[in-house]
Amino acid sequence: MKTFRYMLLAAAVMAPVAGTVHAQAEVKVTMPWVFQGPDSFMLVAADKGYYEEEGLSVTIDAGRGSVDAIGKVASGAYEFGFADLSNLIQFAAENGESAPVSIMMVYDEGPFSIFTMGDSGIESPADMEGHSLGSPAFDASFKLFPAFASQTGIDESKVERVNMDGKLRETMLLRGDVDMISGHYYSSYIDLLKRGAKPEDLRSFLFSDFGMDFYGNAVIVSRSLAEENPDLVKGFLRATARGIQDVMADPQVGVAAAKARDGLLDEEAELARLELALETLIVTDYTRSAGFGDVDIEKLSNSIKQLSGVFNFEADPEPTLIFDSSFLPDAELRQIPN
Repeated sequence: MKTFRYMLLAAAVMAPVAGTVHAQAEVKVTMPWVFQGPDSFMLVAADKGYYEEEGLSVTIDAGRGSVDAIGKVASGAYEFGFADLSNLIQFAAENGESAPVSIMMVYDEGPFSIFTMGDSGIESPADMEGHSLGSPAFDASFKLFPAFASQTGIDESKVERVNMDGKLRETMLLRGDVDMISGHYYSSYIDLLKRGAKPEDLRSFLFSDFGMDFYGNAVIVSRSLAEENPDLVKGFLRATARGIQDVMADPQVGVAAAKARDGLLDEEAELARLELALETLIVTDYTRSAGFGDVDIEKLSNSIKQLSGVFNFEADPEPTLIFDSSFLPDAELRQIPN
């Protein structure tokens, strides 16, 4: 049975008003974190009226991590979100079809990483034993550290885990309070440079460099809304794809959209963060060939298996429970600009 809220959404999209004007369906989107350049494509789509053209009135809120974003969409508090796929896989393994479903992959590679100082003596994963790793408990790389440890053969019990405020993470590494930090590569790297580190001072370990077949963030949707109003979902993704195209063509547009919502945002640092995300996560060999938005089922299956091997899922979720490509816009809207 359709929920009352989703019936209203469907009616708002479908019912004509006077002439060619249509009522705007109100939908809410939760981001995984504060407004940043790498996540700005939905902001651009909203600012340029792309959602409005699809009959949607979209509210976009900052978030408190991917787990929080997934929970908000699963509860029905938000219709859409932007969240890490590995966290979604774990959520789906525990909650089955009550989990949201991902419908557009944006980060074709996972941004998960660990940073340490060049003089720490940590030159390989094996050297991490006996050292401390700090990050907020909800950080995706922090949560995935057991998988990284398993993949690289280190004893995670010999790595001290330190939970900290996300705003203090890079500062605590630089002043020696912890030996390592985990975080999204594009985010922690730029934040460390902002706080005075030089590139040659740092050593990084990208999980993807060690055979970890993970995706990054994807657009997610309430499964109920996807089933009850697929046309609304398709319209949302068409507008979102246009926003992604605009940000890839001119990253400064994304920075301006984020700055409009956070007046304290450092535009120079945010542009560097966005360009690094584009270079390492969004524009890949796969997306150059296939366009952004879709997934490689074999890679997704491998990711599920790797997570299951570490977190001991009672049953591995099927890839079709995690990702649904049927809402994606036509291929021409998902091409990587030259």
